[in-house]
Amino acid sequence: MSDQPDVIYTWTDEAPMLATHSLLPIVEGFARAAGVSVGTADISLAHRILAAFDLADDDLAALGALTRSPSATIIKLPNISASLPQLKAAIRELRAQGVDLPDYPDSVVTDADRDARARYDAVKGSAVNPVLREGNSDRRAPSAVKAYARSHPHAMGEWSPGSRTRVATMTTGDFRHNERTVVVPEAGSLRIRLVPSDGSGTRVLRESLPVTAGEVIDATRMSAAALDSFLTGAMTAAKNDDVLLSVHLKATMMKVSDPLIFGHAVRAALPRTFAAHGETLAAAGLRAEDGLGSILAGLDRLDEGEAIRASIEAELAAGPRLSMVDSDRGITNLHVPSDVIIDASMPAMIRAGGKLWDAEGRRADTLAVIPDSSYAGVYEAVIEDCKEHGALDPRTMGTVPNVGLMARRAEEYGSHDKTFLIPVAGRVEVVALEGAGAEPGTVLLSHDVEAGDIWRACQTQDAPIRDWVHLAVARARATGAPAIFWLDPERSHDRVVAGLVERYLAEEDAEGLDIRVLDPVAATRLSLERARRGEDTISVTGNVLRDYNTDLFPILEVGTSAKMLSVVPLMSGGGLYETGAGGSAPKHVRQLLEDNYLRWDSLGEFLALAEALRHVAEVGGNARAAVLADALDAATTRLLEDDRSPARRLGGIDNRGSHAWLALYWAHELAVQDADAELAARFAPVAEALEAANEAVQAELVAVQGRPVDIGGYYRPDQDRTDAVMRPSTALNRIIDAL
Repeated sequence: MSDQPDVIYTWTDEAPMLATHSLLPIVEGFARAAGVSVGTADISLAHRILAAFDLADDDLAALGALTRSPSATIIKLPNISASLPQLKAAIRELRAQGVDLPDYPDSVVTDADRDARARYDAVKGSAVNPVLREGNSDRRAPSAVKAYARSHPHAMGEWSPGSRTRVATMTTGDFRHNERTVVVPEAGSLRIRLVPSDGSGTRVLRESLPVTAGEVIDATRMSAAALDSFLTGAMTAAKNDDVLLSVHLKATMMKVSDPLIFGHAVRAALPRTFAAHGETLAAAGLRAEDGLGSILAGLDRLDEGEAIRASIEAELAAGPRLSMVDSDRGITNLHVPSDVIIDASMPAMIRAGGKLWDAEGRRADTLAVIPDSSYAGVYEAVIEDCKEHGALDPRTMGTVPNVGLMARRAEEYGSHDKTFLIPVAGRVEVVALEGAGAEPGTVLLSHDVEAGDIWRACQTQDAPIRDWVHLAVARARATGAPAIFWLDPERSHDRVVAGLVERYLAEEDAEGLDIRVLDPVAATRLSLERARRGEDTISVTGNVLRDYNTDLFPILEVGTSAKMLSVVPLMSGGGLYETGAGGSAPKHVRQLLEDNYLRWDSLGEFLALAEALRHVAEVGGNARAAVLADALDAATTRLLEDDRSPARRLGGIDNRGSHAWLALYWAHELAVQDADAELAARFAPVAEALEAANEAVQAELVAVQGRPVDIGGYYRPDQDRTDAVMRPSTALNRIIDAL
């Protein structure tokens, strides 16, 4: 990454990365004409792997440092939150490209293994967002998007009171029921240790955990025995009720805990197979945590492979029907841990009338298995509401924006080096090491544990909580909508945070505002009740619920979370602009490779760029940046009204075609605006040229569709090949490159 430009645009992965090859030249050209510099930072999975082994500049670290600059303006696209199978696939691709990298060590024996594992594990999971999110989240549906959804409502499946879809969750032994919390009054450091009950000697799990004054420290455990009992019961219930069984986790964000829970689910579906062949599978490195797909793919190299395959097939046939991620390809809900992302899969099921796909490609009622009960009640409340009142109506429903606590790694449950698979029975203790307002060795938190339990801790600093409360008040005042803090009084963490919220609200000017604290289920019910009346309600949530709610409500309101505006006001004054959720869309990549057609919708990029340009104008004094922003918003509104977003089928507008239309509309809006005459004169001929060439441009973009393409890689494609695929219109390139 070069010296700080006005705007930094991130290179990421998969479909957003492909789209960047097409859109970024347009952005750079328009920005250059207005005196706005655009730089890039590569935070893709492949680049982060290279940086971890000092084979590339660490753009992510540099970007993380920049978030503390008041002038930082960063546009962040969705990236791969790598599960272990994805990480291994990326390593294989890079090695095949000639990069000198070690294999991922499944078992650590040597110091070299230990070093390689540590470097790779730092890349795994949601490794990007915690580095960049030096502020809390303001996520909402832009007015143009909401207006479009009301006039062009997306399809909603029909709900009936007789639907058998429901949520199954644990009632004891999970994270919610075992949580303990403490606030450290002073800065210092803590240690996490395991004291085995067999007297074999204390084991240090985390040598030093730095803490700041007023930091909230939280610890909890999931009982492996309780989890197995629950999953066995869920399998039986789904079979007896003749509904699909579907597991919903977040193995990408909670990269340590949730793959472990996923492994328990795979074993619960195949108890006889693992009883008979578990040791063989383990010796071959075929782990339940990596999913059924990984196991099946590895059986060919085993002498017992066919016997194991037959056992798996027999158990699957005798067990409950599994929901399908891709029924055409036979990919079940248990195939890949990163395929069962709860914040996408649960809203999709709710939008479809409580149904998911079965093996024959038909929709069916579903038992949604959400093991940890911390937030399962939110989804169950939505399901109950839809059973009683029917599907929500996008034409009339209100909006539920979110103010989310996430700054400085707040509430990173299960995703980091404070989560452990417990090897032996004993007691896990969090003790004062230095400072922290306690004598060294003082036990601050403790849990009795059994072998196989999952224990985790999290931290939430005081400054992010204060900023979160301030942002909630600011959004309530700006919108006039009630702001509801979703905090569960039955969880020790939430009780502590609720007390801090009340304290910091007293320091804010909240007179005349409707600000409440409700438990998540009550908050869900109130938000839905108001939404059905066409009323707006701000959800103010912690980090995990932020992630869940910013998919749940947008998918119901506007059809996809990718259309949301996500602003992160950085605590030092800068701005991080995230381009919408919606994942990184591997299915869209497959379609491009097979058919030279990219369905990815860059609407989130358009929305984020406009806000970023306004920030540039504010902090840099470049008024033309604001003119660019206003023109871009007008162009985006017209793009939606004229239905120039990517179509679903070949022969229509794809991602590249949508970019071409945006360039035309953006140039036109700049040409007709009267805020900057010089800029209008600069873009008048550009608008004319794009209008004259438009028919030829769209024809060129459609002409390439329907044939496979080779971009030279998946995780690190060849730049020139990808440019050629994503910029196939010579007529458009000629105009854009001349800007």
